[in-house]
Amino acid sequence: MSKPEFVYVTYIKTTPEKLWEALTSRETNKLYWFGAYQESDWKPGSAWKITYPDGRIMDSGEILECEKPKRIVIKWRNEWSEEIKAEGYSQCTMEIEQVDGAVKFTVMHAIGRDGTKFIGAVSGGWPKILSNLKSLLETGKVALETKEMKSA
Repeated sequence: MSKPEFVYVTYIKTTPEKLWEALTSRETNKLYWFGAYQESDWKPGSAWKITYPDGRIMDSGEILECEKPKRIVIKWRNEWSEEIKAEGYSQCTMEIEQVDGAVKFTVMHAIGRDGTKFIGAVSGGWPKILSNLKSLLETGKVALETKEMKSA
C-alpha cells in the first residue's frame, strides 16, 4: 500500500539562491504565505514552525535535511486542527533544481497513513502558496491577495 502524498512541481524564472532566500526568509514568507511565516535556523535537527500573523502556531516540526540551495526536508505536524494534529507527523520535501534559465521546484508532502485529512488540507493550501511564490519571484507581486491563509 502506498502512503498518501501530495506532489507539486512548478518552474520559476529565478535562481536557486533567490528561491532559497524566499523559502527561508521570514519577511519574504509573509508576502506569499498570506502573512504567515516559517521560523527555523535551517539546520538538521532544528525546530521549525509556521506562525500565523496573530502569533498562533499553524504547523510545527523539525528540519531533517537542509542542503542550501538544493533541498529541505521537514518533519511536519499540523497544529490548528485537533483532528489533523492527531494524525501525527508528515514529511515535506522541497527540491530545487536549475533547469536552463529557470528553477524546477518540487514539493512532496507525504504522511504514512491512509484515510488522512492532512493530505487534503495541504492539497488545498500548497497550490495557493506556491502560485504566490512563483508570481512574487517573477513579477514582484503575489497572485492572490488574501490577507490570511484560512484554516481548512
